[in-house]
Amino acid sequence: MTGTPRTLAEELRTRPDHGLAGLLRARPDLLSPVPGDVTQLATRAGTRASVVRAVERLDRFVLQTAEALAVAPDPCPYDTLGALMGGDAGDAAVAAELPRALAELRAQALVWGPDDRLRLVRTARELLTPSAAHPSPTGLGPTVAEAMAGTSPGRLQEVIAAAGLPATHDPVTAVAALGALFTDRTRMAALLDTAPAESVAVLDKLLWGPPYGAVTERPAPHLQWLLDRGLLIPAGARNVVLPREAALHLRGGRAHHRPEPVPPALSPATERDPQLVDNAAASQAFTALTTVEELLKEWDLGGPAVLRAGGMSVRDLKRTATALDTTEQLAAFWLELAYAAGLIASDGEADERFAATPAAEEWLQQPDHERWAVLAAGWFAATRAPGVVGSADAKGRALAALGPHLDRSPAPEVRRRALTLLAALPPGTAVPATAVLARLRWERPLRGGAPAASRLPAAGDDGTAPGPADDLRSRLAQWSLTEAELIGVTGRGALSTHGRGLLDGAPDGTAEATTAAETAAAAAHAAALLAPLLPEPVDHVLLQADLTAVAPGPLRRPLAEALGVLADIESKGGATVYRFTPGSVRRALDAGRSAAELQEFLATHSRTPVPQPLAYLIDDVARKHGQLRVGAATAYVRCDDDALLSEILADRRATPLRLRRLAPTVLAAQTAPDQLLDGLRAMGYAPAAESAAGDVLVARADSYRTPPRTAPAPVPDGPPSPDATLLAAAVRAIRAGDLAATAERKPVQAPAAAPGALPRTTSAETLATMQAAVLTSSALWIGYVNADGAASQRVIAPVRVEGGFVTAYDHTSDEVRTYPLHRITGVAELADDSV
Repeated sequence: MTGTPRTLAEELRTRPDHGLAGLLRARPDLLSPVPGDVTQLATRAGTRASVVRAVERLDRFVLQTAEALAVAPDPCPYDTLGALMGGDAGDAAVAAELPRALAELRAQALVWGPDDRLRLVRTARELLTPSAAHPSPTGLGPTVAEAMAGTSPGRLQEVIAAAGLPATHDPVTAVAALGALFTDRTRMAALLDTAPAESVAVLDKLLWGPPYGAVTERPAPHLQWLLDRGLLIPAGARNVVLPREAALHLRGGRAHHRPEPVPPALSPATERDPQLVDNAAASQAFTALTTVEELLKEWDLGGPAVLRAGGMSVRDLKRTATALDTTEQLAAFWLELAYAAGLIASDGEADERFAATPAAEEWLQQPDHERWAVLAAGWFAATRAPGVVGSADAKGRALAALGPHLDRSPAPEVRRRALTLLAALPPGTAVPATAVLARLRWERPLRGGAPAASRLPAAGDDGTAPGPADDLRSRLAQWSLTEAELIGVTGRGALSTHGRGLLDGAPDGTAEATTAAETAAAAAHAAALLAPLLPEPVDHVLLQADLTAVAPGPLRRPLAEALGVLADIESKGGATVYRFTPGSVRRALDAGRSAAELQEFLATHSRTPVPQPLAYLIDDVARKHGQLRVGAATAYVRCDDDALLSEILADRRATPLRLRRLAPTVLAAQTAPDQLLDGLRAMGYAPAAESAAGDVLVARADSYRTPPRTAPAPVPDGPPSPDATLLAAAVRAIRAGDLAATAERKPVQAPAAAPGALPRTTSAETLATMQAAVLTSSALWIGYVNADGAASQRVIAPVRVEGGFVTAYDHTSDEVRTYPLHRITGVAELADDSV
């Protein structure tokens, strides 16, 4: 195609394939479904929903450029645009960055045309043009022509006369003369030199917006002076507006008060030793593993009930926070992290409750760095935002942990971008969170928070009430930085070495992870970098005389599980302290261990001798353990020592158990066996449960697990980014469809049809033309209606015609296909058979 393009579609046809692929990559919503030709692509690129999504993803300077084009003449020369962005005095930074901004708008198909005739697509101009209902971020008002649209011809003549202009013969030339005065720097300066000081002060107040003001029925003289000369124009009963041309003169030609061609710097930067950063991050990664492990242990026999509306109750969240020794907000984060990793879920039973999943069992058996990879991959791709737990939804209901409506689809993008900004800094360098937030706001001002962006249509996320974009995106970024520190991706505010590995879609760092598999691969790569930094598990403890044991590091899993039954954790940290109590020793005996086995276990795994007080404690509890036997009648107590049973009967604390003697060595109770066991233990005894055969029951309850569950699927923020294969196929399909739609055809002897309509020929003509094309190996243009009734135009090269079908090479789909002849509406020969 030659000459200046007259439409966006014509310009898109001139783009190379990689240009169209870049457009589809930047605006993936245009691919759903794949456009049939370039005209459809251009039409879809101009729809309101698509343009809003594209504009929302512009950085601040590119958006300012689009806003300047919206207040510029249409079409706008490049020099005029440069003057609007840099002002009369010019701005070197603006001039340097303006070509990049314009190239970005062109690539997004928001601007088209040559540099001397730049055009902002109509929908974008409607969105960004100033109006009374939707003020522009530029702070400019309507043009003189727009503001004076309803002014009477007589009043127009009065205004231009007061402004020192000659009378005109019609309103159009009067408005044009006034506009020309306001855009003439010399004449406009001379006019303002005659203005009263109070009038100039009024203009200064309206200069950078909003351009509207209020006046009384009888304006003051300095206001009347402005009204008489059109420097203020009535915009309603008692409102006035500063026209755009006058404002631009007063601003020195600048459309924006502060153009921002350069993103905010990530400063002040604090340099730290990268090794210290990695060590701090690794320490926190290990803490994250132990916290999630503790949560799974707490829910080993089943977790809290699921609310009818979904999620956990506030009371259960508080209990979980107490068990994890943390705040409720952090407890919600650990819960959501385990949920995102697929380690906890609801069991789906009638009395639904949360519990660990079968995947949690496998996770517990993995090496520490592999377990961290599972958590990191789940966190990195998750769209659920624990930070909103406790806030209200659109109906005023509090959002519950593990409940619905916690998905915030921009979260993964914000999370990745925040970490990418940290990765751009030298290793070990940290910057304040405010600097990262400022950069993110510059990169996505409409989604990240310029107040002026509120004029674009927006909807709430996943059932919640709409709010300022600044509120959601900034909070997501702040939460991402905090969570990255909690799980050990960052350390002391700087990105760790394994955190940088998490950003890589491949081990060599050449690709960006987009799919779940790529994210998991990146997490595995990061875990491999983390592995050398994690402490090696130890196989021993240090027993002390005060009935405690100190683990000098993370214990190997079998040792940790056995010691967790025999003792209670007293404190955590680099060294975990376990305390032995009568209750903990009894718990180990209930689990089937004997006193001798416990003594041997401690002697084997302690680097210090077993202290005498601990040995005495084990022997003393074991001697009493099992003297009393509790079984199910409703329940009974059996003991060879009838004096001990008499002692129990005489104890007032046994009254709630409602005991009575059945025989010298047997007591019956009107309570359940487990309640009877708890009651006797509370009285200081050490009863043991027994089976119907009289054997001691080992109290080793099986862990409760949900049925197999998958991790929650992230809620995407719009269509997914297309891969290279899909882009190449889409571009081929669009080119082929465009070929079918624009190929020159020989005239068909049929009634005239509207431009772009399908060809119409009789069945006999269609068959004859097809058979002739087979003999001559020529290409044809056909109209085709499929089984769903969808009509399309195609260019085909017929190969065989038989049985009511034509087999042909379809240039549109780039494949050999068979078409029923009765579905072909018409056929025409190509004027130039060079397909």
